[in-house]
Amino acid sequence: MWGLVGGAALDALLGDPRRWHPVAGYGRFAGWLERRMYADDVLAGARFTAVAVGVPVLTAVAVDRLTRHRPVLRGALLAAATWSALGGSSLRREAVAMSDSLAAGDLAAARDRLPHLCGRDPSALEEKELARATVESVAENTSDAVVGPLFWGAVAGLPGVVGYRAVNTLDAMVGHRSARYARFGTASARLDDIANVVPARLTAALTVLAAPIVGGSPRRALRTWMRDGSRHPSPNAGQCEAAAAGALGVRLGGRNVYGSRVEERPHLGAGPPPSTVDIRRAARLSAAVGLGALAVVLLRRR
Repeated sequence: MWGLVGGAALDALLGDPRRWHPVAGYGRFAGWLERRMYADDVLAGARFTAVAVGVPVLTAVAVDRLTRHRPVLRGALLAAATWSALGGSSLRREAVAMSDSLAAGDLAAARDRLPHLCGRDPSALEEKELARATVESVAENTSDAVVGPLFWGAVAGLPGVVGYRAVNTLDAMVGHRSARYARFGTASARLDDIANVVPARLTAALTVLAAPIVGGSPRRALRTWMRDGSRHPSPNAGQCEAAAAGALGVRLGGRNVYGSRVEERPHLGAGPPPSTVDIRRAARLSAAVGLGALAVVLLRRR
C-alpha cells in the first residue's frame, strides 16, 4: 500500500523522471521488437503484443516473488514503478503551460506545445480548438496516466503497474489507425480497451463527484456521462470526456485532424466550447480525480 502512495507522492513532487525514464526504455525495446516481428497481419500483431507485454510482466512477477519476504525493498520497487507509470503532474503542467500561452496570445507557442498533449495536427488550430484539444486530452489522460496505474497497482501490485503501462504504451505506439498498423496494431488496441474498462469508468465516476471543485454540478456531470459517454468512437475515452464536459459545463467533440486523417467526433455535453480558462479548471479537476483514485486504492488495499 505505501508503495503506491510513495509513487503518487513522487509524481506529485517531482513529475516524470528527468533521465533514464523506464517507459522510454520500454518504448525502445518495443520498437526493436516491432522491427523484427512486424507483418501486415492481425496474428503477427497478436504475437508481438504477447511478447512485448509478457516480457515485462513476467519479469515483474519474478521480482515480486523474489522480494516477498523483503517488504521494504518490495515497497520501494513498487513506489519506483508507480512513479514511472504515473503522469498526472506532467499532464497538468503541460495543460497549464498551454493555458499560459493562449492567455498571452502566443498561438505559435501553443501550437508547438500541443504535441506534448495529443497527436492532433496543431498547424491550423486557433485558440478555441487548441483549448478543446487540451481539455479533451486532460480528461482522457487522467484515466490513462493517473487512475489506470493506481487501479492496476491495487489489483495486482508491481506486475499490475508494469503490465498496464506496457499495454498503454503499446497502444500509443501501434494501436492508432494508420495504413501500417491497421491490422498489426489491432491486438494492442483491443488489449488497451480491455485494460481501461474499469479505470475509465472509475475516472468518470470520480469526475462526477469532484465537479463542485470546479464550480460544476454532479447531477449535470452524471447526466452528461450517462447520455453521451457511449457516443465517442473510443469505448473508454468517451466515458471520461463526457463526464468532464458535464462537470465543466462545456461541449467537447468536433472535427479532429491527425495528419492526413480527419475524424468528425460527436459532441459531448451541452455547454459552450471550452475556453482558455477552462483548461485550468480541467487541470484542477484532474488533480481532484487523482486524489480520489488514490483514496479508492487505499480503501481497496485495506
